[in-house]
Amino acid sequence: MAFTGKYEFEGDENYDEFVVKIGLPSDKVDMGRNCKIVTEVIQNGNDFTWTQHFPGGRTTTNTFTIGKEADMETMGGKSFKATVKIEDGKIVAEFPNYRHTAEISGGKLVETSVASGVVYKRTSKKIA
Repeated sequence: MAFTGKYEFEGDENYDEFVVKIGLPSDKVDMGRNCKIVTEVIQNGNDFTWTQHFPGGRTTTNTFTIGKEADMETMGGKSFKATVKIEDGKIVAEFPNYRHTAEISGGKLVETSVASGVVYKRTSKKIA
């Protein structure tokens, strides 16, 4: 599956319930609500650079190779190590307290995170 592209936030489901479940600090909860995040993905075979640009200039970048352990950062800014995999055409990463998947569906980037039974889904449209 080809992920390369630039994607702009289009909509999400269960944001508030999910971020409370993962313990995101309240200042980051408010900052992320309906946030027009632009996600930029560069894929070169199994190597990925996954960057999220937030309004106000904050940027988070995770660089990883499928099947190899990498240093990653959560949406709350915490560092951790993970081995990212591909399962059924989806990118899968086990974050410290949730499981995150990303896939291209209908030309859109669909990211799903699950924590203790709460499912958060973010959809982004391709803009470049």
